[in-house]
This record gives sequence, C-alpha cells and structure tokens, in this order.
Amino acid sequence: MRTVHCRKYDQDLPGLDFPPLPGEKGQDIWSNVSKQAWEEWQALQTRLINEKHLNMMDADSRRYLMEQMDRFFNNQETDQAEGFVPTDAAAKGESQGGQGYEV
Repeated sequence: MRTVHCRKYDQDLPGLDFPPLPGEKGQDIWSNVSKQAWEEWQALQTRLINEKHLNMMDADSRRYLMEQMDRFFNNQETDQAEGFVPTDAAAKGESQGGQGYEV
C-alpha cells in the first residue's frame, strides 16, 4: 500500500491506487491526497450535486465542483448541502448508506 503526505490532514496516510482524474489535477491528487480525504470529498461532492441540482453536462457546474474540491483539500471553507446534519457515525467518517439528512 502506498503512502502519501496528505495535504488535507498534514500527515502520512494511505494513498489512492491510481489518479482519480486525468491530467495534472489527477496527478496532483494522487500524489498529495489520501484515500480517506478523497472518499470524504466524494461524499461531499455527491451531497452538493444532489442538493444544488448540479448538471455535470454544464461547464459552470463542473467548474464549481473543481473549486469546491480545491477548497476542501486545502482546508478552506466549502459550501455544504443545506439540511444535511451529520450523524455521529458520519462525523467519524463511517458510511451511513444515505442517512444523515434531517427530515
């Protein structure tokens, strides 16, 4: 298992098996972002796409997500899905199978 010094957590953690995106951006993530941080980003990305009704065919939506991703990995404030309240397990990074929204 390869290890990277994670930009988000400022510690050595298990890395991704392959670059998650093509090009320079994917290479940067592969080299500097842990598997844990990438999985957390994917969960936030999914919430943002769903709650903000983003269309991935739209260039503005894709740019918005790339900006949010950069902010997330650099520990800057990111937009959050409105109405999302993390459960205790979600706050600890455990999978909730879609749970966590306040009804």
